[in-house]
Amino acid sequence: MASPHLVIVPKSTLKNWMNEFAKWCPSITACCIIGDEKERNEVIHDVILPQKFDVCCTTYEMVLKVKTQLKKLVWKYIIIDEAHRIKNEKSKLSEVVREIKSKNRLLITGTPLQNNLHELWALLNFLLPDMFSSSEDFDSWFTDGSMQGNTDIISRLHKVLQPFLLRRIKSDVEKSLLPKKEVKIYVGLSKMQREWYTKVLMKDIDVINGAGKVEKARLMNILMHLRKAANHPYLFDGAEPGPPYTTDQHIVDNSGKMVVLDKLLKKLKQQGSRVLIFSQFSRVLDLLEDYCWWK
Repeated sequence: MASPHLVIVPKSTLKNWMNEFAKWCPSITACCIIGDEKERNEVIHDVILPQKFDVCCTTYEMVLKVKTQLKKLVWKYIIIDEAHRIKNEKSKLSEVVREIKSKNRLLITGTPLQNNLHELWALLNFLLPDMFSSSEDFDSWFTDGSMQGNTDIISRLHKVLQPFLLRRIKSDVEKSLLPKKEVKIYVGLSKMQREWYTKVLMKDIDVINGAGKVEKARLMNILMHLRKAANHPYLFDGAEPGPPYTTDQHIVDNSGKMVVLDKLLKKLKQQGSRVLIFSQFSRVLDLLEDYCWWK
């Protein structure tokens, strides 16, 4: 395919993109714009402007710094990785990439729709500004009287995107992956967890029983404290024994989840497995870090 092409990627993946070009497309001349002003100018004047390359890789930040030079070329393709970075059409990056002339545009993202339909319109507007020129018209496609709930909206959205979206899931591209197996384990509370759970309930017993007018924020706060008790009582100030504060068997015994996790991790370590643990509470991760160092 005729060049030149511009690939805009996150800084953390720039090196990997260059490595992949070298590995899979060794006949393609790939360069990158990165570094301080002197390094950038050398690449621009020695390689970019004379067009002694096929593909130019750079980052979002560099695009803003060298936008004037990038606008001097008519690119065959502009490719943006993690394209949801331009979901706000009024952001500086989004405005700049729209001003760069190109014959074709390609967006790569795992989340084309994050928060609302307007963000999706911004991506489609970048790809096909003539077809998706009005965000109001785009929104009206999904808010007219014929739509009956979310199912109809999703169905119409699929029809709109189908000509422009190439979707690949892991099962399509990674044949070596085993099927995902999801196992839910219901764990009882430890003695300390039951005590703290009861304290939370008794403190706001009127709210729990629905007596009087209950503010939603107050109810949500109670639920948050109950979640904390269900994870680990040490999320409450004053629950952890001490001083002195030491990490030993009590960090496991005082949480039902930790008791099960402790057994699982020992077994998985013996099998040579690697484990990735998620939590919605950063303080739980802190406790897990203490546990891992202790073990």
